[in-house]
Amino acid sequence: MRFSRRKFIKSSSIIGSSLLFSRSISSDLFASTSENKPIVVSTWKPNLKSNARAMEVLLEGNSSLDAIEEGIKVTESDPNDNSVGLGGIPDELGIVTLDASIMDWNGNAGSVAFLQNILHPISVARLVMEKTNHVMLVGEGAKKFAIENGFKEENLLTEKSNEAWLKWKSKKQKTENHDTIGMLAIDKMNNMSGGVSTSGMSFKLHGRVGDSPIIGAAMFVDNKIGGAVSTGNGEYVMRTLGSFLIVEKMREGFSPQNACEYAIERLFKSRNDFDGVNVSYLALNKSGEVGAYSLKKGFTYCVTTTEENKSYESDCLMK
Repeated sequence: MRFSRRKFIKSSSIIGSSLLFSRSISSDLFASTSENKPIVVSTWKPNLKSNARAMEVLLEGNSSLDAIEEGIKVTESDPNDNSVGLGGIPDELGIVTLDASIMDWNGNAGSVAFLQNILHPISVARLVMEKTNHVMLVGEGAKKFAIENGFKEENLLTEKSNEAWLKWKSKKQKTENHDTIGMLAIDKMNNMSGGVSTSGMSFKLHGRVGDSPIIGAAMFVDNKIGGAVSTGNGEYVMRTLGSFLIVEKMREGFSPQNACEYAIERLFKSRNDFDGVNVSYLALNKSGEVGAYSLKKGFTYCVTTTEENKSYESDCLMK
């Protein structure tokens, strides 16, 4: 049966609770039947809409890099998502600071950190990759670069996020929020790209940067092997370079699922302070197999093919 792009977009817009299956899945359920069959995966159930946009871009014949950028921009633009872009929870000073990274199938990468007042850090990260000889720009330098390349400054602190900050400031209660969007995609040319975007930990110290802009920590892609992305407490991901580790284990012959489990088990064995901490990984190999695993329960992720757009809950180590 010929796949209809119109039917896909229509079905993708109907995202209800029926799309979430509270079970872990075997990676081989998503084994691609064709090397040129596009697929998109991302962290967290609400990002089904981002996956739908990314798949639309792929079906139009565009690259996986284009799909990553356009898909992540959907989440960055959503004021109701308080962990990415517009409406992100601010730091201790009430300032929204953003981190993002992107990587293509040729091993090129770009990232931005501690970026303020720019709506789409994923697009700035791509420009860093394509227009400079650098991998990362930070702070005022990153904002200056963005403005010089046509981006406009805008206030990203919504009324809802400001109210959350004022409430936290008055009570100084510890609040954790770091639901990064990480996305991987394979296009019709069988090329993979990946990207990550986040506003980071809620009410973090001013100047704190997490794992999202660190290539090899929150995201890594090797076009011969596959890719991985992370979400959760970035400090724990940075200490172990989890995404790079997962890709290397897949290089050794591990399935994406086994590679994710290996990375979480290695993290678990390396430390004993996991109170209030969670780390989750999502991986995709070049055969279209998907794997996901988390330190603790609650991690959801999205898988989008030309036939369906669904979210799932991963298995976890600490039950």
